[in-house]
Amino acid sequence: MRVLVTGKEGQVDTSLQRLGDLTPGVEVVRLGLPEFDLSRPETLAAPVREARPDIIISSAAYTAVDKAESERGLAEAINADGPGELARLAGELGIPLLHLSTDYVFPGDKDGAYVETDTPGPVSAYGLTKLSGEMAIEKATDNHVILRTAWVYSPFGTNFVKTMLRLGETRDEINVVADQYGCPTYAPEIARALLAVAGRVVADPDPHLRGIFHLTGQGETTWAGFAEAIFAGAAARGRKAARVNPISTSDYPTPAKRPANSRLDGEKLRRVYSLTLDSWQTSLDACLDVLIGAKETQ
Repeated sequence: MRVLVTGKEGQVDTSLQRLGDLTPGVEVVRLGLPEFDLSRPETLAAPVREARPDIIISSAAYTAVDKAESERGLAEAINADGPGELARLAGELGIPLLHLSTDYVFPGDKDGAYVETDTPGPVSAYGLTKLSGEMAIEKATDNHVILRTAWVYSPFGTNFVKTMLRLGETRDEINVVADQYGCPTYAPEIARALLAVAGRVVADPDPHLRGIFHLTGQGETTWAGFAEAIFAGAAARGRKAARVNPISTSDYPTPAKRPANSRLDGEKLRRVYSLTLDSWQTSLDACLDVLIGAKETQ
């Protein structure tokens, strides 16, 4: 299975490349600059056709949530127009498209976890552009799987875990928001699920395998709870641990509004694909093992 992945430096595309290298029968081809510019959809056709993929995984995105408030046009081009063109090309080639979306398509005012049939209502420009991307894909081809994920972290790129570890080296106390809830999700686990889904949809045209699914680590926490777990894991590995000072969202104003509730229900993915991701605590341990090393023995 030849898998075309958009992006060369992101957490998920890096994880896909590493997993693909270890998976017999899978060849991962990552494309991005200079082969194409996702903000200029007209640059996509030639390199996508030349790659001759069996499936496209659309993982590259504009993810600067706050900057999107002032760069709406650029975010729209990358998060909506680009995926829409990838979907059109996938339809032209007669192959499936897998696309990563986000919890930010929801407003965050639901009491429980969001399911796939809940009505979206983004509260930020970033969320609006990602929802536009979902709609563009649905319009372009039926042969798609949209996977919404959340709070992505890994040993690669820039993410919350690496930021906390960096800040913890120089600070004794760190203020972290404690009234936003979500499901931390490990990029290598996302990659594992993406390749499993890819294998199924390439081999099976069943329409029940297509559509929108939620893909997150098991369990939930707040950003403050996540930070506390990161520092506890760091301390167990001999690193200095900062003290987490829980604060409210109103104490930490940002240009973009964040959903208070980003929890996503993954039952549909489990039911249709028999896929569940590890708990976020288990995956955090795996991530810290890579970033710091194994826990010290007593």
